[in-house]
Amino acid sequence: MAWDMYQERILDHYRRPRNFGRLESADLTGSESNPLCGDHITLELRLDSARERLEEVRFSGDGCAISMASASMLAQRIQGKPLTEVSQVRRTDVEAMLGIPLSPVRVKCALTPLKALAEALAGTRTPLTTSEAPGTETPGVGESPP
Repeated sequence: MAWDMYQERILDHYRRPRNFGRLESADLTGSESNPLCGDHITLELRLDSARERLEEVRFSGDGCAISMASASMLAQRIQGKPLTEVSQVRRTDVEAMLGIPLSPVRVKCALTPLKALAEALAGTRTPLTTSEAPGTETPGVGESPP
């Protein structure tokens, strides 16, 4: 029963994505593709004047319901947040937003927007570290591999 609720939420974000579209004058941009599913997500971020907070977030691209819903939910979650908080978003946060168990292939779909975010943040002082698989950390820019 609870999974049905989360599946409806995923479908809602897929059919009516929030923060979808291009962002003029983006300060940071990151893109990621998932060749297994054909997903491609680009995140565009506008920073506040102090360059410490995400003033506006937009995403564009195409993909499966999981990747598009994940991008929509992630964009909603990080908009208006300080970069220090945004840089702490992890795989487990994305999985919790989606709320359903994911197969390994679907995990890659769900993490495509998070990896685009990591690329966008690579040019800041607060790079993001994403996790590709349980126990495997992918370092952000400026970080050393484990």
